[in-house]
Amino acid sequence: MHVHDNGTDNGRHALAIDIWENEGGTSGRDSMDHHYGRRVEADGTWSIYHVFTGVPADIGGGSMTGLSRSAATTGMTSLNLRNEHRRRQRVEGYARMSGEIGAARS
Repeated sequence: MHVHDNGTDNGRHALAIDIWENEGGTSGRDSMDHHYGRRVEADGTWSIYHVFTGVPADIGGGSMTGLSRSAATTGMTSLNLRNEHRRRQRVEGYARMSGEIGAARS
């Protein structure tokens, strides 16, 4: 007979959800656009960081460290939306260029 400790299982699930949220969670969009996450530092402040390098984000010459949780969430969301917007513009630009090249060949 196996006895499960629901408290332990619940703790693991809560930790997994916290990690997932700190790394940006999901918004149903392509994760290629989500390069920034947030994390709580040892001193209790929050940082926005690049998820592939772990380096704190830098916006306008200012390191995104020492933030409140709310500011880190807002900043992370803003940076990821900016990435998504830029990527969409590039894709649309490539599509226009391809259409122009295809029309010129016709």
